[in-house]
Amino acid sequence: ALRRLSPKSDMAKAIAYGTKRWLALCRFLDDGRLEIDNNIAERALRGVAVGRRNWLFAGSKTGGERAAAIYTVIQTCKANGVDPQAYIADVIARIASDWPASRWDELMPWNWAREPARMTA
Repeated sequence: ALRRLSPKSDMAKAIAYGTKRWLALCRFLDDGRLEIDNNIAERALRGVAVGRRNWLFAGSKTGGERAAAIYTVIQTCKANGVDPQAYIADVIARIASDWPASRWDELMPWNWAREPARMTA
């Protein structure tokens, strides 16, 4: 059927597009958890793209690295259903009050709870 179509027709382009991505299409059809597109990832990165010009003025390489680290923390909080502002304020307060290094795993966004677990002696 493809041989009967003009290579420049919309239908021929659509068929060529699909056949070039056949493995991914089959994977999508076989696994209902997969998304057909990457719109979710693109929306998550929209803030980065919008602010890109502003971030050129981070001041230094170290400033840019620190900004990247905090953006990573914020997005990790969002991905785990945690309010980034409450999380950062709470973690800073806990660290400032001599939070034990052996319990830092409790402060990760995926483990974080507003009320700390009782410290053991």
